[in-house]
Amino acid sequence: MPIVDFPDLKASLAASSRLMALDVGTRTIGVATSDALRTLATPLLVLRRAGLATDLASLADLARKQEAKALVLGLPLNMDGSEGPRCQSVRQFAANIAARGPPALAALPIVLQDERLSTAAVTRGMIEDYDMSRAKRAGRVDAAAAAWILESALARLR
Repeated sequence: MPIVDFPDLKASLAASSRLMALDVGTRTIGVATSDALRTLATPLLVLRRAGLATDLASLADLARKQEAKALVLGLPLNMDGSEGPRCQSVRQFAANIAARGPPALAALPIVLQDERLSTAAVTRGMIEDYDMSRAKRAGRVDAAAAAWILESALARLR
């Protein structure tokens, strides 16, 4: 399914339907899910990138298990709002989901959510609120960033 905007997504979703957010990086993909009422975003896991086909199969399995009805991909805009190479990479990943993803994944609508400073905000919170070591943060920050992205998207849908 192609990329949609937030008003179209809101109009197409049932009142109780889960969303799954992805923080797509070059080495990992952070994954978060919402509750069915779309009020809470929860970090789920961090996938190690293992090639496009494997990544898409893993995401399709997660989407099926989590009963996701749409995907939210973090769009890493530059601070001035312009798009750079990382945005192009995320847009290409979205296109790959639609064109090459397993049916369970390719059928889901995709929205792009500005993710500026998501990783920085999450990392700062992990340090200040939990005094978490760098080693502990490394395995969790991408999933937490995906939850931050999802929280922003949920707010837009309200």
